[in-house]
Amino acid sequence: MTDTPPAIEPLLARLCGGEITDKDYVGYFMNQYGEELVFAQRRGEKTARLWHSDADWKMFLVGDHSIRLDGPLDGMITVADLIINREEATWLSSCLAASRHLRQGRT
Repeated sequence: MTDTPPAIEPLLARLCGGEITDKDYVGYFMNQYGEELVFAQRRGEKTARLWHSDADWKMFLVGDHSIRLDGPLDGMITVADLIINREEATWLSSCLAASRHLRQGRT
């Protein structure tokens, strides 16, 4: 028996149906409604990948300037074509900042 905990990447890949490996920076978030979000940034890629359970685990490509406050309704926050709440935007912003050095063109 080993004391090594299971790797999180395969668990998150199974959850969202995306390709996530131990080479990715990953993040996980559950909002107050029980909806889950998964973030993955692979070294050298221009964009990260975001999955949201409330969007049927559709994958969205996100980058440093993807979070927008200009939705059709006042105060609406969007990323790609997805409406997110303030807590989700804060978490996503943290994931993007923490993985910025991995994106293509960064050293």
